[in-house]
Amino acid sequence: MLSRNSVRTLLRSSRSIRINSTVTPNVNKCTLPLQNDYSRILSRSYVTITKFNMLPVKVVDVPSMGDSITEGTIVDVPVGPGDFVETDEVVLVLETDKVSVDVRASEAGKIVEILGGIDEVVEVGSPLYRIDTDAVGTPNKKETIDTEEDTLKSTPDPEPSSPPASEKTPNVKASTNTAPAPVPPPKKETSSPPRPKMISSAEKFRSERRSKLSRMRQRVASRLKEAQNTAAMLTTFQEVDMSALMEMRARYKDEFLSKHGVKLGFMSSFVKASTAALQEIPAVNAYIDDVAQEIVYREFCDISVAVASPNGLVVPVLRNTEFMSFADVEKTIRVFGTKAQEGTLALDDMAGGTFTISNGGVFGSLMGTPILNPPQSAILGMHATKMRPVVIDGEIIPRPMMYLALTYDHRLIDGREAVTFLQNIAGKVADPSRLLLEL
Repeated sequence: MLSRNSVRTLLRSSRSIRINSTVTPNVNKCTLPLQNDYSRILSRSYVTITKFNMLPVKVVDVPSMGDSITEGTIVDVPVGPGDFVETDEVVLVLETDKVSVDVRASEAGKIVEILGGIDEVVEVGSPLYRIDTDAVGTPNKKETIDTEEDTLKSTPDPEPSSPPASEKTPNVKASTNTAPAPVPPPKKETSSPPRPKMISSAEKFRSERRSKLSRMRQRVASRLKEAQNTAAMLTTFQEVDMSALMEMRARYKDEFLSKHGVKLGFMSSFVKASTAALQEIPAVNAYIDDVAQEIVYREFCDISVAVASPNGLVVPVLRNTEFMSFADVEKTIRVFGTKAQEGTLALDDMAGGTFTISNGGVFGSLMGTPILNPPQSAILGMHATKMRPVVIDGEIIPRPMMYLALTYDHRLIDGREAVTFLQNIAGKVADPSRLLLEL
């Protein structure tokens, strides 16, 4: 067996030895094809390319995207063969049933080949693209074109020169001796051209457009339908007076912002109220293990908060909310909201969860019945706050009221527990001091 230095010396000294990196797409499994006299010597050792890492063209495999993710769909390829990419630049975008993953270049180099196309499903660990790490970066063609266009735009247009005397329009008055040419009589058309088909204004807008169902949307549809087919879902409602909470927020929002660097919203109050209610009524924080036919009671509170993203609704998880303050909740929700808009939420951000809160009120929803997020056993739906007449001490008084909805799995949670749980949340929200006193 030859040493590494010997092999490198032989390869560098011979110009006739060429490495054909396009023979096999998977570099990790291909061997070095050697020609001329050195092949007799080196072939005895079965030189493997990856053993000495001498081949600049590397194959990048589909990265691991979580324990439960085995495949993904290529949804975007911002670069192509021949393009030079810098380290950490996005090469492909994969979409899974939970989140989109940006596949970034671990090293700078020139893309040799993309081993997959748009809408193609690739498995974790399979070859994804090939990159030449010895290539030198070159200016982007688009940037060069833009520079040339900017140069042309910055150059002033030359003023049009007057035409030569020979091309000037002759003076009509000077040519009086020339008789005008006779005008030929118009010919009668024997046949009229076909009239275009008239399209009504209504027909112009009767078009259809098709869009491929994303893997995330497919997974959401599957899980929601699974919840309908498995759980015995039932929804109970409760209204809550938001006056005290709105007054507290208006009084301390500026001081809260200056101290914690984040705005004080209503979600932190509902998260803390739900956490306290989950600890008081453990059945709502439990779930049914259908395989073992057991009830699993969880002694921690991980609350999923539904957040809107460009690709749909996502539910990142607030971990151990029983130890979080109002400021902690608001800061974490702000981080998740930013990630959702940028599409950078990780799978770990959305894994797990013992209870879900969905705020449809931000979109103007007055009342609705949320669907369970399996294997969770309950979900709280918040709705819009509206001024409504309320009877207080025999008098009709306008109050800012919100409808709360709790959808729960009736196989595990009885009606008495569900109603008590929802009233518990409503009482703490209506009187925020109960949260401070843990009542």
